[in-house]
Amino acid sequence: MSLVLDATDRRILTVLQKDGRITNAELSERVNLSPSACHRRVQQLEEAGYIDSYVALLNTRMMGKPTTVYVEITLQSQAEELLDAFEREVARVPDILECHLMAGTADYLIKIMAEDTEDFARIHRQHLSRLPGVRQMQSSFALRTVVQTTALAV
Repeated sequence: MSLVLDATDRRILTVLQKDGRITNAELSERVNLSPSACHRRVQQLEEAGYIDSYVALLNTRMMGKPTTVYVEITLQSQAEELLDAFEREVARVPDILECHLMAGTADYLIKIMAEDTEDFARIHRQHLSRLPGVRQMQSSFALRTVVQTTALAV
């Protein structure tokens, strides 16, 4: 389904990104639509793929994982079989929140949330060091989060 976003759709997406639990009645008030028209619009946005999913974002400190670690990984080669094997294995590591194929000096950038440096050492020992085809790894620990959002500018 092809859908061209208008200003109302953009307002709906902006509100939902900040509060995915908002009721349809509250959402319709905030975007100046009737509840039925608002519900139809949200359904169209979901069906068209603009809304990917609804999630609960957990507090990393409360969950005991306050340490953010970024790991740059360079592989031994760019052979398709090696990339596929690496991506298959990295997807199985429960501690990895994100993994991105990169342009630049590193092949992949991984984001991990850990309890502390000892927990990261465990993750490194049990998982990262066993990933196929790794030539080099460089880990960076975030000292403080300055900006963090999941909301895209719409």
